Amino acid sequence: MLKIAFRVDSSSQIGTGHVVRCLTLADALREIGAECQFVCREHEGHLMDHIWDRGYAVCALPKTREEVSVEPDLAHSHWLEVDWQTDAMQTCHGVGTEILDWIIVDHYALDHRWETALRSSCRRIMVIDDLADRQHDCDLLLDQNCGSSAARYLGLVPRVCVQRHGPEFALLKPVYSELRAQMRARDGQVRRALIYFGGSAAIVNLLSMAVQAFQAAELAHIELDIIVGAAYVPGSSLEELVAQRGNAKIHRQLPDLANLMATADLAIGAGGATTWERCCLGLPSILVVCAINQAEIGKAIGKLGAGVVVYPNANLASIIREQIVVLTNDTEKYLQMSHRAAHICDGLGVSRVSKEIISMSNAFAYAC
Repeated sequence: MLKIAFRVDSSSQIGTGHVVRCLTLADALREIGAECQFVCREHEGHLMDHIWDRGYAVCALPKTREEVSVEPDLAHSHWLEVDWQTDAMQTCHGVGTEILDWIIVDHYALDHRWETALRSSCRRIMVIDDLADRQHDCDLLLDQNCGSSAARYLGLVPRVCVQRHGPEFALLKPVYSELRAQMRARDGQVRRALIYFGGSAAIVNLLSMAVQAFQAAELAHIELDIIVGAAYVPGSSLEELVAQRGNAKIHRQLPDLANLMATADLAIGAGGATTWERCCLGLPSILVVCAINQAEIGKAIGKLGAGVVVYPNANLASIIREQIVVLTNDTEKYLQMSHRAAHICDGLGVSRVSKEIISMSNAFAYAC
């Protein structure tokens, strides 16, 4: 039985996407006989209770109260809230003395130094990344973003590192590929829209602007599903906007968005991991680039004509409204966008990645 540990965090600052995709991969690995555990720090907004509920052991790393200096060569080092040496030591202690088959790390604040320090605790290291902004010491690298290639990681990973790139390896729950095979063909009519910007605490303003975009009388018939995460605090101005507009519902802490995406005709959301979920279901979207790691995704989606790409500013509500009106009035453009999105991702990536992990593990065992 393979023994695998995931080092991943979520927080009100980081969001939930890293943990969600790691849980999806853990589920696939468990299904084929692996034993998985998680190592997470007790940040505000962590998802450790959710990970426990999914049936995985979690090693909780303590939240520090000390001031930590920022690593000048790591853009996201502040996400860790400790120095990498402390995190590496605590992780080694947390996973125990038994040598693991894999450590899978999905964290923008960790690089080759941390990975090298963990080599004594495992046989193989996998990195999930999409920034290509730091060196890695890993055996397998996954960048599921559209347009990614080995050229992005030239000089950043060992020469013998196996690399897998693109949305064909996107870590989507199986329900997305299942719904893709079952759902009705889209007819180009926009009756229902899904609004989701991730699970961080800083999304209420974006959600509000997206709802404002639907305030026009000509869009009043469109039903809205607005998704908020665990960090959302009830009683915000968003609820007042929703009540004023009507024909809308706020959903909180859903296990996934698959069914809402399948029934939606349009999505407004960030350019993160949910981009590939929308693509899998051929859902036309207005993609708002909200973070540095979403810029390349937005560029690729826009180039392929698989979505409309916009950037946050004071006039975002008006910009989104204009794009909604275009899509509701141009059936041909809508259907073309749906077709191009569906061509990007088939939802089977997690199966491909889990098989790669098993294959590399078997090769290692055979070599020994």
